[in-house]
Amino acid sequence: MSSIIQLLPDHVANQIAAGEVVQRPASVVKELMENAVDAKATSIKLIVKDAGKSLIQVIDNGLGMSVTDARLCFERHATSKIRNAEDLFSLHTKGFRGEALASIAAIAHVELKTKPHEDELGTHLVIEGSKFISQDPAVLPSGTSFAVKNLFYNIPARRNFLKSETVEQRHIVDEFQRVALAHPSIHFTLIHNGSEMFNLPATNLRQRIVGVFSGKTNEKLIPVFEETEIVQVTGFVSKPEFSKKNRSEQFFFVNDRYIKSGYLHHAVMSAYEGLLKDGMQPGYFIYLQVPPHCIDINIHPTKTEIKFDDEHALYAILRSSVKHSLGQFNVAPVLDFERDPNLDTPYDYQHKEASVPLIQVDSNFNPFASEKPSKSQANFNFKERKSESASWESLYVGLKSDTQELDGITFEQEVVTGSLFSENDEVETTQKTYQVHKKYIISTIKSGMMVIDQQRAHQRILYEQYLKNMTLHQSSSQHLLFPLEIFFSVNEMHWITQLKASLESAGFVFDALFEDKVVISGIPVQMTESEVSIVLEDLIDALENDVPDSSFSQSDSIAKSMARSLAVRTGTYLTEKEQENIVNSLFACKEPNVSPFNKPTFITLSVDELDKKFAI
Repeated sequence: MSSIIQLLPDHVANQIAAGEVVQRPASVVKELMENAVDAKATSIKLIVKDAGKSLIQVIDNGLGMSVTDARLCFERHATSKIRNAEDLFSLHTKGFRGEALASIAAIAHVELKTKPHEDELGTHLVIEGSKFISQDPAVLPSGTSFAVKNLFYNIPARRNFLKSETVEQRHIVDEFQRVALAHPSIHFTLIHNGSEMFNLPATNLRQRIVGVFSGKTNEKLIPVFEETEIVQVTGFVSKPEFSKKNRSEQFFFVNDRYIKSGYLHHAVMSAYEGLLKDGMQPGYFIYLQVPPHCIDINIHPTKTEIKFDDEHALYAILRSSVKHSLGQFNVAPVLDFERDPNLDTPYDYQHKEASVPLIQVDSNFNPFASEKPSKSQANFNFKERKSESASWESLYVGLKSDTQELDGITFEQEVVTGSLFSENDEVETTQKTYQVHKKYIISTIKSGMMVIDQQRAHQRILYEQYLKNMTLHQSSSQHLLFPLEIFFSVNEMHWITQLKASLESAGFVFDALFEDKVVISGIPVQMTESEVSIVLEDLIDALENDVPDSSFSQSDSIAKSMARSLAVRTGTYLTEKEQENIVNSLFACKEPNVSPFNKPTFITLSVDELDKKFAI
């Protein structure tokens, strides 16, 4: 039998590896920026066009590469970070596998310009699909510039499966923020389609967090610090009143590397126990410094998951340090948080000894004796009552007595022969709907009974109302007496700017849009001021995975998000009129059978089905 197993060519192996390393344009951004950090750069500039599909360029002022290194860095498993297997457990750099650049070069057009500080000339190298096109000496500034063009040009299927430009740009910004937050001592710049989105000078950690998100973030932050033999915990957590429904401001860094850990997240959430509303998420920026030999990073292609030697001790330390910070800054409630200052001991009495109070006892007092007032007391009471009666009787002196007997007076009387309400009306006032567990509405029908999910039914009602108002005519707005200012991050403001026209058709009135906040002077009629920020945050959270391009689909998404946010919740008590209103409005909808998210709104149980339940 002939041999059928053969060794794959390098360019095919690189394309296979690229499937794991390069999932989307944001993966290229992560790898190139981490390489720039490893090169000890103090200034890193990221230039992106068309959400990374046309161009991703990272320019740094790091160490640079020699001619040999510039050629060798595109080979598989070629790296300057480690030398042997033991180095995997003493990592001090971001990369160590040597796969990223080879994978990127296999699926894009790559242009490399690099020059070490000590050399006079640099190297200009061009690669297309793992093939070296040219390599020339060039006069270049010190550092390295990687330009990745036409990503996935030779894999059309992967390029077609990329999301919209807004979604891919969001992922790029997420990766940029993670690297920028991990290294506040480096100057970072992000330019997208010629406009500058971020310009973050080198600063301290607190100012870097404020620069990445918004100026309002500064008042949210509570510092966290704890140092033990196992781990050093630093960073910031947000105050409970600034919690959100999404996790956009939750960051863990281990040895300046961004990670995801549900276990550590649970530790932080347990520290906030009793301080958050249901479904709300606190923001946190927590940095853990642990010995490199106590962690294993090489367990996931994206290096965002880490195994710790002693996770239980780390959990306890993190939980206690966050809880201590919340209590130290008077965020966590104490037993007597409304103490009356009037009850404090005066300074003059603090050092005085307490004396035994004097007690006077009437030895002649007998509670069982009949109470007989003394003669003098009786005379006094009689005189007092006499004077009181004389005083009020004097008010009526001189008034005529116009009273007359009412027995002889007759009144006009009409016999009521009928009721104010007809018998049919009386039948209609009987209760037809019932609420069960503050979740379901039960209504009787001819064939049996109907069970309605109150939240889904209200979602369907609100969805069709909003969609009708937004598509057929301009929605009515209620103008606010005082404009409402709501702060958002730079990335969230980018989405609100894109959806501004659709939000205005829904009833919002924007006075101004700034880099980190919006000023709203009018809101939809059915909405209250306290619900505005919740609705907008839910909308951004719902659209972050896929922002629709057409105006109708944007209106549809906004209507769904507003219906989800404003619908009556499970656990809300409804009066009989509210129950009937939901039932009647639901069946006036075009599609009453399902919610806007294609979930059933009601079920029916016929009498036959009920009889079968009771059959022996």
